[in-house]
Amino acid sequence: MKIRIKEVLEKAEKDFEEAWRETGSLVGGKGAFAPGKKGTKHVLIETANRLREIYLELGFDEAVNPMIVDEGDIYKQYGHEAPAILDRCYYLAALPRPDIGIGSERIAKIREAGGPTDEASLSRLKELFHDYKKGKVDGDDLVEKVAEGLGVPDTTALRILNDVFPELRMLEPVPTKLLLRSHMTSAWFLTCAAVQHKLEMPVMLFSVGLRARREQQEDATHLRFHHAASSIIMDEEVSVEDGKRVSEEVIKRLGFGEVRVERKKVTAKYYAPGTEHEVFAKVGGTGWVELMDFGLYSPVALAHYGIEYPVLNIGIGVERVAMLLHGYKDVRELAYPQFYGEWVLSDASLARQLSFIEEPFTEEGKAVERAIVEAIEGHKDAESPCEFMAYEGKVSGREVRVRVYEPDPGVRLVGPAAFNELVVYRANILGIPPQGMENVELVRAARSAGVRTGIRYVDAVAKMAASRIERGGQADIRVRMVKLLSDINLKVSEVGLRYISSRQGKIDVRGPAFIGVKSELMIDQS
Repeated sequence: MKIRIKEVLEKAEKDFEEAWRETGSLVGGKGAFAPGKKGTKHVLIETANRLREIYLELGFDEAVNPMIVDEGDIYKQYGHEAPAILDRCYYLAALPRPDIGIGSERIAKIREAGGPTDEASLSRLKELFHDYKKGKVDGDDLVEKVAEGLGVPDTTALRILNDVFPELRMLEPVPTKLLLRSHMTSAWFLTCAAVQHKLEMPVMLFSVGLRARREQQEDATHLRFHHAASSIIMDEEVSVEDGKRVSEEVIKRLGFGEVRVERKKVTAKYYAPGTEHEVFAKVGGTGWVELMDFGLYSPVALAHYGIEYPVLNIGIGVERVAMLLHGYKDVRELAYPQFYGEWVLSDASLARQLSFIEEPFTEEGKAVERAIVEAIEGHKDAESPCEFMAYEGKVSGREVRVRVYEPDPGVRLVGPAAFNELVVYRANILGIPPQGMENVELVRAARSAGVRTGIRYVDAVAKMAASRIERGGQADIRVRMVKLLSDINLKVSEVGLRYISSRQGKIDVRGPAFIGVKSELMIDQS
């Protein structure tokens, strides 16, 4: 069922614990997972995987580098340039773990909150707080441990912690010297130091992962978290030429055109002087675009980590590559389409939002459905009044006769819209006849470029009739002028309806169907 948001929030405002308990019954249904449908891929992750494949094809081994580094590492790598780099880093902070005493006033409050205050219980609580202070108990386990130690429900334990020990919810974060890596380089020094005597030379590693930059705001060209595909070659003979060869291979395998390598005029301090290079690719009508950067690590930086061998580092921004490959102009739309991307449902996807309201589920019911359609197709031009047998036999343990009919004189068995088919075209759901309406531009376009669902009005009505016959044996269904999808046993999901509304589309299924189906029991079941 849907959650009544306003009602739930009002309850939570009055009493969070009570609301938490009461609203638990609002979730948990019959199950929603239905295997079989293939999921969609995220363009950014797909690009990252392509870069992974390229590096593996080139003989590099994959590594996972630490996401958290120490401030001191930035000074080791960048020297006097470190403060400028640190300005763009996110420092990590943590909540302190306070000393917690249990005096007479607090004992009284524990009692008021519903907790035990005997000597053994208080002793267990003091020991628990001591373990929490020492880090033996994690903060997210504290409520559970208090509940176990005092032998009370978790709601009571939470009330005790909130009401009796307010210092636990009034803590202020304390900054540390740890930070999120802003460059994959920050972590490569750690990895190279760890493996230099463990792996055979040349050591060739790559890593695709996140890096964090403290941007003032996210915009079309800047994200606070973005991905890098970074690699290193560590060997006594590694050279700048290796960087050129690897970069050219990566860009060629990505499918870009010409490649140009230029030495940077100003070298980052973690690189040796004059070794940092930028790599440009010629991209369609865009022209030359910078895609990669490489250089040899400075011996000074390497020495700080005890690394004895020269190291070449090559970096490429995954978002930049994905934007160029797939034509994105805004990196936010690429990375977070759920927030920034234009909501687009293909015609095929919108067609899948259509479903029948009633359907037969037994083989007998499905046979009735087919028989109704065949009878109408076989006698569609019969003059009325008329009636034709469609099915005679057993359905759900009952002997039934099913007929198609038209009681009004001077017409046909069914109306001209009975064989209209539902077609989806550019956020429109249309009921279109097999021929005619060529003078209507939308109908012409939908016939030419829309997605045909294969659902005709007669098919949908036959499903409804068969379902009711299956359930009760007797039924009399008469569909005259169709105005709504529900008139012909169809509905659109909420996702589909919202999309149609957002695109100013329409659902137009109007038409004279005049489909009649009735059934009767052959033997009185009473």
